Amino acid sequence: MTDDAQDLTGAQRAHWQSTYTAHPGMYGEEPSAPAVHAAAVFHAAGAREVLELGAGHGRDALYFAREGFTVEATDFSATGLEQLRTAARRKGVDGRVTTTVHDVRDPLPLPDASVDAVFAHMLLCMALSTQEIQALVGEIARVLRPGGVFVYTVRHTGDTHYGAGTSHGDDIYEHGGFAVHFFPRALVDTLARGWVLNEVHAFEEGDLPRRLWRVTQTLPQTPGA
Repeated sequence: MTDDAQDLTGAQRAHWQSTYTAHPGMYGEEPSAPAVHAAAVFHAAGAREVLELGAGHGRDALYFAREGFTVEATDFSATGLEQLRTAARRKGVDGRVTTTVHDVRDPLPLPDASVDAVFAHMLLCMALSTQEIQALVGEIARVLRPGGVFVYTVRHTGDTHYGAGTSHGDDIYEHGGFAVHFFPRALVDTLARGWVLNEVHAFEEGDLPRRLWRVTQTLPQTPGA
């Protein structure tokens, strides 16, 4: 990692920590629309154990738990995960939720083939290089069981903020203190190599609105299939 990338990573970690501290439960308690979709996909696939990457304060992790899944929630913000644990106890689902402070630039702290499904809402489009994103998807493939499902969302290059703010290269732009890696469609296709690409669904979220893709892909039952 270059010095500039390390500086950006540290700045983004500090920014998210301070944001969660200043705005507890900033995204509310209702699950995101992608999480509702993912839960239906996970149920249909017979999944029981879900890993959520970038869980934040936990609105989606808590929804998965209420839906009956066992959830491992990770985030690089200890503050966000503390809020998640408090909410899980309040809602009576703490027995279904575990949390781990983790930076997705590092290998996932899970054994091979240990979870049924993975969910990541706008985690892959944070201030990660293309190489780091590809490594992360490789790690996701490692921890998923054969036939496991990965649902993720990313802001794409058709988004209003693409090209705005401070450029950090590699399609990463910082706007309002938040750095985003905007995805070209070719990157989605690259990340699906070796997987079954089930769906790429375009949708909008928020006031701008943010423009995103919701991607669903499945690990083959047989390697190389």
